[in-house]
Amino acid sequence: MSPDSLERLRSTIRDVPDFPQPGILFKDITPVLADAQLLKEAIEGMAEIFADQKVDKVVGIDARGFIFGAMIAQRLGAGFVPVRKKGKLPWKTRGVDYSLEYGTNSVEMHLDALAPGERVVLADDLLATGGTAGAALQLIRESGAELLGSVFFIELAFLCGREKLEGMGPIHSLLTF
Repeated sequence: MSPDSLERLRSTIRDVPDFPQPGILFKDITPVLADAQLLKEAIEGMAEIFADQKVDKVVGIDARGFIFGAMIAQRLGAGFVPVRKKGKLPWKTRGVDYSLEYGTNSVEMHLDALAPGERVVLADDLLATGGTAGAALQLIRESGAELLGSVFFIELAFLCGREKLEGMGPIHSLLTF
């Protein structure tokens, strides 16, 4: 991805102070999502990391990971698998509990979403503390699928999420703050 494209993406992300709670500086990606050209550049930049590999499925994390994951899957000619908050999937699931920056949560995936040996990429909008991504990666590992790596639109490096995911496959971020 060109430095100009990365700079256009970076400059379009808006900072929202004290959201969702005081002391948090939220990186709002909705201006990128609302611009067709910028969205295309973001998806192309994230997908190109895996373009030379055979990818069977892209796993996206509830909710913005659905946007990125589904579009990356389409670009790579792969299927899409949602990892959702507990109780949101309609069939038999496997779940994982994890810690957030400000609480705890649970995510689930359908039991038959990934088959052993399938080549899988995890995609999400944000790598912060690594709790949600780590839980999704645990679900992928438990399925027996082969993880090719994880890709995030934004990484908040100061929250050290990358360190939490070490040993769980390659980690790629389009933009780092």
